[in-house]
Amino acid sequence: MASNVTISKEVFDFLTELDKNNNREWFEANKKAFKKQQSEVKNFLEGAKLHLNHHDEIEKMKLFRIHRDVRFSKDKTPYKAHFAGFFSRLGTHLRGGYYIHLKPGRSFLGVGFWAPEKEDLFRIRKELEMDADEFREVINQPELKSIWGELQGDEVKTAPKGFDKEHPAIDLIRKKQFVFMRNFSDDEVLSPTFLNEVDRSYKAIRPYFDLMSDILTTNLNGESILE
Repeated sequence: MASNVTISKEVFDFLTELDKNNNREWFEANKKAFKKQQSEVKNFLEGAKLHLNHHDEIEKMKLFRIHRDVRFSKDKTPYKAHFAGFFSRLGTHLRGGYYIHLKPGRSFLGVGFWAPEKEDLFRIRKELEMDADEFREVINQPELKSIWGELQGDEVKTAPKGFDKEHPAIDLIRKKQFVFMRNFSDDEVLSPTFLNEVDRSYKAIRPYFDLMSDILTTNLNGESILE
């Protein structure tokens, strides 16, 4: 698999037309074009995975289905007007994941912890309650911050149950998600250097993933909980 793959303008052209014609009749009539663009995006994800495996261990790559699950949604349009992929890190000792979202005018990378399990979320909060200094030091590292900016994610309004709303790290403790996002313009996505920029971004988040993996595989005494 070549590692210098790109995203072509045809991918965005197809998604733009799909957004305007989000119905089964149009999609079936243009299924050949969809398959071509889907294959190109999958090729790009394979290239990104190849790069990632030079500095991380990826267990699984997933290209999300373009069909929407409309069962519980008021929006009944049948298709997503974007392509998206996800890379899972290897095993229980490597935590965190890499996401990529390709959509005209709304392309971005996302990394971190979107929906931590209840036990993991409690463990992260207890770590921050005990000592948030190392966490703040990592997320404020110059290279990481210059690429990813500020930590993002949904949060509770005051404090989670059992935590002091006056705690000095309450700004972190109240978070329900621990993610970073990086937006890209269409020109940046279509650039021949986009794959390298994706990889540079993913590589820069490793100190954060390393710290979170350490937190989530130990107890509050720093002892491993892995068998």
